[in-house]
Amino acid sequence: MADLGFHLPSLVVYLVNFTILLGILYMVGYKPILRMLDDRSERIKESVEAVQRAEERSAQQQADMEAKLEEGRREGQAVLAQARDMSEKYKEEERGKAKQEGDALLARARAEIRRERDEAIDEVRSHFAELAITAAERVIERSVDASVHKDIIAKVLEESPGVSGRKAN
Repeated sequence: MADLGFHLPSLVVYLVNFTILLGILYMVGYKPILRMLDDRSERIKESVEAVQRAEERSAQQQADMEAKLEEGRREGQAVLAQARDMSEKYKEEERGKAKQEGDALLARARAEIRRERDEAIDEVRSHFAELAITAAERVIERSVDASVHKDIIAKVLEESPGVSGRKAN
């Protein structure tokens, strides 16, 4: 082996030195590096778990927000429906009031028209009675007293269907 460049005692010393160096490196370098890698692995694992918890909380908060948003929408729709109902009720009340006022105005107008018609008929009767009396006076060429006038007017009105018929309407 000497021809090959191996010297056995040196080789043994090299092997012993390598083993000692390997042991020292194992004690000083390998264990702390493994411990450091284990600690880092543990921190990464904890970070991943923290991220998962944060994602779960975020998903839960998002679901809560969506539920609250949907509830708000429903409440808004309910408020709008209530406002529409109140608006319709108000419209109907106002229509009813307007109809009542219109009916009352129409009734007053009809009563006024009836009163004016009755007054006109009474005025026509009185003019007719005066004309009839004047005509009768001329016919008989004498004046008749007031009680006779009234009796004659009453008879003429009863016998005249055109004049008495208008009064009944």
